[in-house]
Amino acid sequence: MKKFCISFFIVAIIILSIIGITLPQEKVNEEYLRIHIRADSNLENAQAVKYKVKDNVVQYLTPFIAECDTKQKAENMLISHLENIKKVCDDTLKQNGFSYTASVKVKTEEFPTRVYGDLELEKGFYQALIIELGSGEGDNWWCVVYPPLCFVGEGEGYVYKSKIKQIIDGFYNKEKNQ
Repeated sequence: MKKFCISFFIVAIIILSIIGITLPQEKVNEEYLRIHIRADSNLENAQAVKYKVKDNVVQYLTPFIAECDTKQKAENMLISHLENIKKVCDDTLKQNGFSYTASVKVKTEEFPTRVYGDLELEKGFYQALIIELGSGEGDNWWCVVYPPLCFVGEGEGYVYKSKIKQIIDGFYNKEKNQ
């Protein structure tokens, strides 16, 4: 009986340990959909092409993201365009003399806290468009796809860009000039 109790106790601890490892999961941030581009390496040319890929991907995605009025629609749009996003990345790499390609996926990933002017995105788990160039082992770049925010470095600070704000500003400028 003593052996049975000890065996039962050990099995119970093992089962509880396994369950305990899988139960506590971080909550995924439901407000933001991010983009994360990882360069192949930290060599100057690999970092430079990362920004060219970023520019081309943002340019490609902008008209589609502008039509999304929910995070879920934005995520669905990204998933439906993964093949084209990969093509944009691969074409940019090829045009710049790189033989490696990109991998592109939408998945949940942990991000550190990031402050952009008055906006702080807290450390946590976010759904994100993940683009790895080549090995993906170099420094990375990220911003927010939804809501349609994009942050562009400018000197020591950052400039906040929003497609919605641009449309509203354009409307008000049009009203002023009439």
